[in-house]
This record gives sequence, structure tokens and C-alpha cells, in this order.
Amino acid sequence: MEIIKDACENWGFFELVNHGISHELMDTVEKLTKEHYKKCMEQRFKEMVARVGLEAVQSEINDLDWESTFFLRHLPTSNMSEIPDLEEDYRKAMKEFTAHLEKLAELLLDLLCENLGLEKGYLKKAFYGSQGPSFGTKVSNYPPCPQPELIKGLRAHTDAGGIILLFQDDKVSGLQLLKDGQWIDVPPMRHSIVINLGDQLEVITNGKYKSVMHRVIAQTDGNRMSLASFYNPGSDAVIYPAPALVEKEKEKSEVYPKFVFEDYMKLYAGLKFQAKEPRFEAMKAMEPTVNLGPIATV
Repeated sequence: MEIIKDACENWGFFELVNHGISHELMDTVEKLTKEHYKKCMEQRFKEMVARVGLEAVQSEINDLDWESTFFLRHLPTSNMSEIPDLEEDYRKAMKEFTAHLEKLAELLLDLLCENLGLEKGYLKKAFYGSQGPSFGTKVSNYPPCPQPELIKGLRAHTDAGGIILLFQDDKVSGLQLLKDGQWIDVPPMRHSIVINLGDQLEVITNGKYKSVMHRVIAQTDGNRMSLASFYNPGSDAVIYPAPALVEKEKEKSEVYPKFVFEDYMKLYAGLKFQAKEPRFEAMKAMEPTVNLGPIATV
């Protein structure tokens, strides 16, 4: 619990090994993800690179990422059956894997509650909204890049949502986090799940826990797989600092804003690759207009 507390307060990231998800299932998901990329995504990526002329760039590219992605939604409703080209065994394996991740996310949120001195279930309730939380997986591949010094696999950003569970390639590295002004590698570790905290947990903890800037460096050799599952608030969930974590004497200016999660996401969409602080300030300016319904309880 101490290690998790330190990670949440000072790093925004930690890596789990004893998470209880079957290694055999993880191996199956990895194999099927890589097969799916080869069969359905690789050619499309190469065509995009040729169309945009990325292989011949001479200067740094700041408005594109060297990644091939698609998004699976699990909650409140699944879109898995709507995604074309997904083989039935891949759908089945992903459904089983993400069900385990959903349970793991909720267990972790309760461990965070315990460390924060909040009642068990507080964070899950805070995320709930009228239809429960949002949960989805960004399936990414980072193909070999001829000029990694000129184009990032994924530009530096913090994650907008709640808690993120990442199953990353154990052979090809690339993920880095920003700590004390230095970029630090998040090493690939076989069968691990990397956890990081999103902006919403920074708001709910009133800055006690931090979302941290991270990026993906493209590699010249090897194709890096990344499955990032985002356990986020429901779109209409009202997010605000937990009253128990706001010190009574704190100036109002030091308290994080109160807002509807969907409104934050609309703002984030255009400002993802910029600092988070102006986003928080913009939400604070909108605060008087927020229509705050009753907080759902579960």
C-alpha cells in the first residue's frame, strides 16, 4: 500500500505483476492483436505513410503520431460486434481479458480509496454517472519508424480520464514518463500491467495524486503493441474534489474545479497535447454554468 501511495503521489505510474490475470490469456490476446495488425492494419498504415509523405520528412512533425490504432468500447455498451475485420476468437479473447481488467480497475480504485482515507467504493461512485462508468480499450501498434527523432510514436500528453491499465509489448520499448523534468523509460516487463492515473483522479484528490505527462518514442526496429484500457467516469458524471480531501483552510483558488466529465472531454479533444493546468482553469471558469444533478449512488 505504501508503494502504491508513493507511486500515485510522486510518479503517476506503477507496474503490476501479481494482478491475477492468466498469463495464457495475455499471451493469446498479444498473439491475436499482432496477427490482426499484420492482416488488417499494416497495409493501411503503409498507405497512410506514403500518402502523407512521412518517410521523407526533413523536419520535426508535431501534428501526427506514428501509430496505427482502433478503439473498442466495453461500457456502458460494447461496440465489439460493430468493428469490422475482428475474428471471432479475437473478440472472445478481448472480451474475457477486458472483463478481468474492469474488475482490476475497480479493485485498484478501492485500494486508492483506502490510501486516501476515503470510504470504500467512493471513487467508483464518483465515476458512476447515470449509466455507470465508461470503459474502453485503445488498441495500438507502433511500427518501425525510419526517423524517430523527427516523429513521435505518440506525442506527450496526460490522459483525460480515470485509471488506465496498459498491457504493452514485452520486447519493444518506447513508453516514457516525465519525472522531475526528465523523460524516463517505462521498461517492458513480461505479463505486467502498467497503471497510470488520469486527470479526473487528480481533480477528485484535489491534486494529492497527479496525472503525469507521458509519450511513446517510435523505434527503428520492431513493432510495439499497446493495449490501453481506460476506466473513466460516465459521460454525465459530475467530477469534483472529494470534500474529505479539501483542507478547510484552503483558498478557493487552490481547489480543483467541479464539472461534468463530458464537458471536460470536449475541451480535451482539442488540447490533448498541451499542459493540463489551462484545461483545469477553463473548467473552473465554466463552473457557474454547470448543471449539477444529484450524484448517483450504487
